[in-house]
Amino acid sequence: MTDYSERPTWYVNAAAREFRTEPAPVEVLDFHRRLPGYEVTALRESPGLADSLGVGRVFVKEEARRFGLPAFKMVGASWAIHKALAERTEDPDFDWTFEDLAERFGGPGGLKLVCATDGNHGRAVAHTAKLLDLAAHVFVPAEIGQRAKEGILSEGAELTEVNAPYDDVVIQATAAADSDPDAMMVQDTAWEGYERIPGWIVEGYSTIFRELDSQLAEAGLEGPDVVVTPCGVGSLIQATAAHYRGNDRDPTAVKPSLLSVEPVEAACLLESLKANRPVAVQTGRTRMAGLNCGKVSTIAWPVLHGGIDAAVSITEDQDLAAVEELEVLGIDSGPCGAASLAGLETAFADPAVREVMGVTARSVVVLLSTESREANPVEG
Repeated sequence: MTDYSERPTWYVNAAAREFRTEPAPVEVLDFHRRLPGYEVTALRESPGLADSLGVGRVFVKEEARRFGLPAFKMVGASWAIHKALAERTEDPDFDWTFEDLAERFGGPGGLKLVCATDGNHGRAVAHTAKLLDLAAHVFVPAEIGQRAKEGILSEGAELTEVNAPYDDVVIQATAAADSDPDAMMVQDTAWEGYERIPGWIVEGYSTIFRELDSQLAEAGLEGPDVVVTPCGVGSLIQATAAHYRGNDRDPTAVKPSLLSVEPVEAACLLESLKANRPVAVQTGRTRMAGLNCGKVSTIAWPVLHGGIDAAVSITEDQDLAAVEELEVLGIDSGPCGAASLAGLETAFADPAVREVMGVTARSVVVLLSTESREANPVEG
């Protein structure tokens, strides 16, 4: 049994708000708007949370339903697969529709999409494959929840269960894709030699933040002062940083503090930030299945090392309490999504972290809730 009690629980970087990086292309949101089933996800305000946390306003970006799926992952998978298929044509810069690409690559004997997942990414890849009339083969750790497996199968994908941690499942899925000339790996983590598709997935996540900009503006706000993001391999929080630390950002715009949250059983980003270099961690069992990752994505690391103000890890009990707290507030959030609230409460309990993050009684806080309870039901 691994003893997690000796692992650090937080990290701060006072210089993070001055960091700059490349933003996502502006056309990503327009692409998503053209897809069937696109709707802006809800931004829910909670005055009660604002009072208990001692800040001005708290909002939850509720990614409980994206393109009919119970998590945020479709915005990344759809954009990346679209870009990857366009690259296989004679005119990659043409504005290909899904119908065009399905005609080119779909049907019997067509392309197969392969990925590894803890649940939500695999279902998004399988769903996109179905829209494009492509086959899909999804590899999962055997220990993930039955509901997640059923969700992937419901999209018509082939499912392979592997008795191994997520990082080892990625290796097995990659080997399967490499051995099949008709297969294309679609993974949401990067490693040396495999970075283009993960980069497009990160770009796809930018739709969440462009929606958020408009929603906050409609509420009469210039922007958030704090944004909290759950972290697995780091791709979503890389997208958070790319948006709020983008070198296209107006210099007069609000510079929010960015907080990363991980389970103590899989705090690969936190450990890496503390070590000042990427390190792998031995993962354990956690109900936060989508965050149970032992290595930070290679393309995420430089951005997170420079641009994240604070990182914390949370326990299973803290996470379960946050799921229940959000449920009482009428917010549909599974264990990965509720990690944002648990992490914020953990960070704000420490005056040193709160000070570095620049939190005041007037601060506007946004929590990213990345999945519904349907995606990852709480068990035990």
